[in-house]
Amino acid sequence: MPEHVVRLPNGITMPTLGQGTWFMGESSSAKKEEIAALQHGIDLGMTLIDTAEMYASGGAEKVTGEAIAGRRDKIFLVSKVLPGNASRKGTVAALERSLQRLKTDYLDLYLLHWRGGYPLSETFEAMEQLVDAGKIRAYGVSNFDLDDMEEAAQYDNGNICVNQVLYNLASRGIEWDLLPWQKKRNIPVMAYSPLYQTRLLKSSGLKRVAEKLSITPAQLALAWLLHQGTVPIPKSSSLRRVEENRKAWDITLDQSVLDELDAIFPPPDHKMPLDVL
Repeated sequence: MPEHVVRLPNGITMPTLGQGTWFMGESSSAKKEEIAALQHGIDLGMTLIDTAEMYASGGAEKVTGEAIAGRRDKIFLVSKVLPGNASRKGTVAALERSLQRLKTDYLDLYLLHWRGGYPLSETFEAMEQLVDAGKIRAYGVSNFDLDDMEEAAQYDNGNICVNQVLYNLASRGIEWDLLPWQKKRNIPVMAYSPLYQTRLLKSSGLKRVAEKLSITPAQLALAWLLHQGTVPIPKSSSLRRVEENRKAWDITLDQSVLDELDAIFPPPDHKMPLDVL
């Protein structure tokens, strides 16, 4: 069991630091390394694994399925339905395909990857049906801005458990309105690309602060997201990097460090469009 968990609106708990799989499953030569990295993360307590039917057209789900074989009961497993599949029937069918690739009979959390053409009411009806059938334990959304969340709240019977968005030190727009709105309703934010796909790690300011604390820039960036009360899901195929990411759980940032980071990466002072990658 991970050291730190957050309680979702429906009462189930989710680890506060996980492993992403975007860009996994794209190369057969990298598969062994990817599986080993995910398993190493699980062994270290990072039992939340986030994937999606979109990633490598199901390839990332297959890699994840192999990584969790024999230890499914320890895993908090998240996947996503593409908007083009998110009709009432399409959502159910997409989930079945994901479950086959993941070699499991249920997901802990199922997300609508982003908004598409199907009415939210239809997608959420399918999600409710899947919860009732025991196929998923919770559902949520991804890449939803505040207006999307407000609209979704009209149809979800209070059952949206998570919104997964791009959030990191270099992309802080959600702090203006979306993050406070979700905190008020106890809907956790999952932060994808928490290192801005490694772009953040090139920041001289981040390196300088990390050096003073005797930690790595990646650990500092992840510890900051944990301090914000969000759930970062860094992706790595390197055992050393996975170990580095895990240590973010052990880091406490004091106010002077937070102030220094605010000076380097200023928080928003107005409403900004939702950042996506």
